[in-house]
Amino acid sequence: MNLLCEYPVLVSNHQTGRRGAPPFALAWVAGLGLAALTVLFSTLEDIPIQDPDSLIPGYIRFPAIVLGAIAIDVVPRILAAAGRPGGGWAGRLRTSARTVMRERWPLSHWRFALNGVIAWYLCYAAFRNVKSMAPFVHDKIYDAPLADVDRFLFAGHDPAATLHAWFGTGLAAHFFSAVYIVWIALVPVSIAIALVWTRHARAGEWYVTAVAVDWALGAVLYVVLPTVGPVYSDPGAFATLPDTYVSDLQRSMWSDRLATLADPAHAGLQTIAAFASLHVGIMVTICLIVQLVGLHRWVRIASWVFLGLTALATVYLGWHFVVDVVAGAALGAFAVWIAGLATGNRIGWRARLVVDRDEQVSPAAGPSSAAHPGALASRSAPLPDHPATD
Repeated sequence: MNLLCEYPVLVSNHQTGRRGAPPFALAWVAGLGLAALTVLFSTLEDIPIQDPDSLIPGYIRFPAIVLGAIAIDVVPRILAAAGRPGGGWAGRLRTSARTVMRERWPLSHWRFALNGVIAWYLCYAAFRNVKSMAPFVHDKIYDAPLADVDRFLFAGHDPAATLHAWFGTGLAAHFFSAVYIVWIALVPVSIAIALVWTRHARAGEWYVTAVAVDWALGAVLYVVLPTVGPVYSDPGAFATLPDTYVSDLQRSMWSDRLATLADPAHAGLQTIAAFASLHVGIMVTICLIVQLVGLHRWVRIASWVFLGLTALATVYLGWHFVVDVVAGAALGAFAVWIAGLATGNRIGWRARLVVDRDEQVSPAAGPSSAAHPGALASRSAPLPDHPATD
């Protein structure tokens, strides 16, 4: 049975897409569940709970990211509405600022964005702590059996060595390193789009909730089946790769892990855990959401292409086994489905973006329907205020 349906559906009966929980409820459940695990593991293993961002504290960095995203959202509109500097420009600027803020940031959208970003950051911070504590809670490493599964799937061959033979170990290493780095920036940017720039609350809530589920399930798997990944369990297989940003990062992460295992009270968080691949899981989530929401064709194609590159990069560079990739893909798809049910984006048991008939964009953007999926992501013609409170 197909549990995922493409494109939004208009419904006149609120019962069809109604969810009996407040906005971001499942994201909060995931975050609070991870927070409870963090406190439990901290107590049992006598490990301190830490801010995941040692360079710039998260309570500074994430509000700064949100405020920056808001500025990008409103400042160009304010300047465009005020026109060229000249006589009375300061007055026009004040008037346009009030108008744009009233249209783009009513109280309902402030509530929506802040609710989502706080739930998301709770998940992120707790996830990072649980991931760091996993080797203390479960100290066995399962890389050897996963490597055996990979060789079985590849008829006795090592998947990473196969990719090295196909693509070479020169320019391809730098290319896949760049893919990995782009992914790191993609997640916070996509969250900003979902919470700050979109004016379709159900679509944004669906995505943020799905990412929270990705993190919660991923953290549990890190504890249940701890692995470090091929580059650490079999470093010789990657010795021929040239130095790249990723290889420097891999060495730095291993040093951090050793420091944390030696002195968890004073070292920072370690970030090594391989099963399942959340790089692939979150990319699958992104691909399915942009498909189900009905974003522009080029966005959908680019997302799926980048998913393929991400899967290749994680195996080529040694971050993950192929079985990690498969598990991550399944995890990402499940997160989209369960988040769709939790946020009311469903028709029966099938996840699908639900657009109530009263959630229409202005005439400039066209009707919000399956025939006009781009309207769901419109940044120039905001939806009415009430969708942020549905």
